[in-house]
Amino acid sequence: MTIQAVMFDFSGTVFRLEQDPSWLAEFTDDNGAALDIEARTEIIRRMTAPSGQVVELSEEYQYAWENRDLDPALHVKVYLEVLRRSGLRPKQAEALYARVIDPAEWTPYPDAEAAFKGLAGKGLKVGVLSNIAFDIRPAFAAHGLDGYVDEFVLSFEEGAIKPDPAIFRTLLERLGVAPENALMVGDSEEADGGARALGCRFALVEPLPTVERTDGLLTALREHGIGVEDRF
Repeated sequence: MTIQAVMFDFSGTVFRLEQDPSWLAEFTDDNGAALDIEARTEIIRRMTAPSGQVVELSEEYQYAWENRDLDPALHVKVYLEVLRRSGLRPKQAEALYARVIDPAEWTPYPDAEAAFKGLAGKGLKVGVLSNIAFDIRPAFAAHGLDGYVDEFVLSFEEGAIKPDPAIFRTLLERLGVAPENALMVGDSEEADGGARALGCRFALVEPLPTVERTDGLLTALREHGIGVEDRF
């Protein structure tokens, strides 16, 4: 079947929360010791992991974890707990969390513009589908990418999370495209790969630092017969 639409995940796929050493430079643990680089890296990983539980939680917080991308209040509650269990003090956790949910702090992958602009230029529909508890549209707007996106489907607005087929179906219906004519691109085999249950194609990309993954999106498209580089 011919691909008529491409659906993209957000975190680790089109954008990445890059580790900024200044965010954690003055942070200390409960004993007043500065966090080393390994601890800082692990904290950022825990805040952006696409799936899988990152720390053990009580029953109360377990519920919040499982439903974090459906309710902003649960999202902030459980991630502040994750940061606390990762060694940060309350004020530090609150400051870091504020950065995590700030769209201005997210960096697009180097080939994101080429991929989105190229798809639009070829007349293909573009959708963004994310398990998320905050609005990511400003991140796309800040980098001039919003004009290439036909539809945004965000879990906290829809009441469903990947890999639930319902949220993929919602985006497909809004794009007006049948599953067999769509490609899902994401960094999670578990969550994003759920699109295959409906008959979509799926391309996995690695959530590497942006300087290490310069053409992952273009490569994923090319491997599914969509070459967009010739648009420039």
